[in-house]
Amino acid sequence: MQTNLADFIKHTREGEEAEAILRACVHCGFCTATCPTYQLLGDELDGPRGRIYLIKQVLEGAPVTAKTQLHLDRCLTCRNCETTCPSGVRYGRLLDIGRQVVEQRVQRPATERFKRWLLKQALPRHGIFNAALRAGRLFRPVLSPALQDKMPVRQAAGKLPARPHARKMLALAGCTQPAMAPNIHHAAARVLDALGVQLIVAPKAGCCGALRHHLNDQQAALNDMRRNIDAWWPYVERQEVEAIVMTASGCGATVKEYGHLLAHDVDYAAKAARIAALTRDLSEVLPQFEDALQRLCTHSTERVAWHPPCTLQHGQQIRGKVESVLRAVGVDVVLCADSHLCCGSAGTYSLLQPELSLQLRDRKLDALAQTGATTIVSANVGCSAHLQSGTQTPVVHWIELVDRMLGEQHR
Repeated sequence: MQTNLADFIKHTREGEEAEAILRACVHCGFCTATCPTYQLLGDELDGPRGRIYLIKQVLEGAPVTAKTQLHLDRCLTCRNCETTCPSGVRYGRLLDIGRQVVEQRVQRPATERFKRWLLKQALPRHGIFNAALRAGRLFRPVLSPALQDKMPVRQAAGKLPARPHARKMLALAGCTQPAMAPNIHHAAARVLDALGVQLIVAPKAGCCGALRHHLNDQQAALNDMRRNIDAWWPYVERQEVEAIVMTASGCGATVKEYGHLLAHDVDYAAKAARIAALTRDLSEVLPQFEDALQRLCTHSTERVAWHPPCTLQHGQQIRGKVESVLRAVGVDVVLCADSHLCCGSAGTYSLLQPELSLQLRDRKLDALAQTGATTIVSANVGCSAHLQSGTQTPVVHWIELVDRMLGEQHR
């Protein structure tokens, strides 16, 4: 694709990156067929190819309108199009650049600005989010049905293992997961403990930066990333840990991009690259222990439907690993039809684009129900909470299922 970038961005780092991405696109349209929003809306501008043209026009200096912003807002950033693209177009990164420029040019209505400000201030701060969630659960009966759906039932987390091990890995507790689903981290810690690995959390680490980044507050997001690097670096520098383990695939997809996102920062570039290289999704860690898990776990006859989050299968390009671990311990795990499509959660998307989000959720739940599974498992807390809001079938993190299958003597 030929480009002629405007002077305001032509010789900038973002401009050079965007131009390289645009030139890689051959506008073949393969991406359109796998775009969830195009499938729902049938509008070329609500598919990847159309959005690429919109971003190209913006970067070439064309007028920017609220309509342009709407089409970019409707994108889930699921990155299914990246998996489909035969030319390797890094659409997600181009979208970040385009959205940031549009955000600077188009002023949103006051109510929308306030909603986005509130999300940026509350969600990444564990203390504020935890307090808000407790209040929401307390007043749940008087809330609207839409808000009730956003209040997951409080769950018991179980005990954290206390014994030390020579092998250690860092974990990111994150921002919303400790309040919404604390048992995910605890289950991962118990499973790894049974395998001779100690999972530790750096006290000052917090939000991975994804929430603010995708809400176009990219400088604040970079500061979140720098804080995490500072919290983890002493462990890395002393070579105390062999990996940084992610139990939320959304966080993992972002942390693995720290090296790229902070490449321009002379103080953090090398550290960010090292952190990204050490980062592993939990599904990348457990396959090395499959033989041990087979010995430790009791087998199950339950049929389980696996919902792979977009941040795992498209963002991190990880497929097949969760299914392999679950089958190794005797679980009858199946994928639903169109398992490559987004469930509609997509971070804050379900709050900012509720109609599209619910349509995608219900489509996904219908497909999952067709499998006949009695439990749904996923790998991202946002996906799990979103799906659970529309079904009575239990939706849990896959590591919680493995944890349940551990014999009591191994907990």
